[in-house]
Amino acid sequence: MPILELKNVSKSFGQLKVTDDVSFSVPEGQALGIIGPNGAGKSTLFNLITGNILSDAGSIAFQDRDVTRVPAMQRCFAGVGRSFQIPQPFDNLTVFENLLVAAMHGRNQSQKEVQQACAQILEQTELLPVANKPAAGLSLLQRKRLEMARALATDPKLLLLDEIAGGLTDAECVALIDTIKSVHARGVTIIWIEHVLHALTSVVERLLVLDFGKVIGIGAPDEIMNRQDVREIYLGIEV
Repeated sequence: MPILELKNVSKSFGQLKVTDDVSFSVPEGQALGIIGPNGAGKSTLFNLITGNILSDAGSIAFQDRDVTRVPAMQRCFAGVGRSFQIPQPFDNLTVFENLLVAAMHGRNQSQKEVQQACAQILEQTELLPVANKPAAGLSLLQRKRLEMARALATDPKLLLLDEIAGGLTDAECVALIDTIKSVHARGVTIIWIEHVLHALTSVVERLLVLDFGKVIGIGAPDEIMNRQDVREIYLGIEV
């Protein structure tokens, strides 16, 4: 049974159709990558899945429940967590306090349980050494880790990652990939938007390609990246 299923989802802003009749499903426990050129509608698709914006047509089901019109906060409580392309921590709070804020608003647990969960996430995301450091003083890699850690603090069953490897060096990418793999190995379903294709394809089992808001292909990474139409979209981008 799929953990997430979209059927004929469309969204327009004025005359611009940014998501055009999108349909796909994600089995529980799978990692799905989403690629496409800038302006393809990838981040809009995430906003539709999380409920930050509502679709004009179609339906979205999460764990076999129709959430098409369900507010973002309720989807978060149900188990949909996400990171943002540009990390948005509370700069004046410590790393640990950032996690506590996310956990207290995303979990239905006692304060003690929340603190224990956040401590485990700090260790899992390799942020324990900077737990008491203000977020404003973190490196880019640490900020990316914190962005993912805050999403994990909400205890997601489905984790949406939005270009989390962007701007990192190759060595930093490798370190982050190892963390993402460890999260996935614990059974968390992942949907990952990414332009750094070698990072993406080292984790995901399937790739979905968006172009002008339409799904033009979904399948095994090798199969998708060998398609001529996909390669034309990515002309000039290292595959």
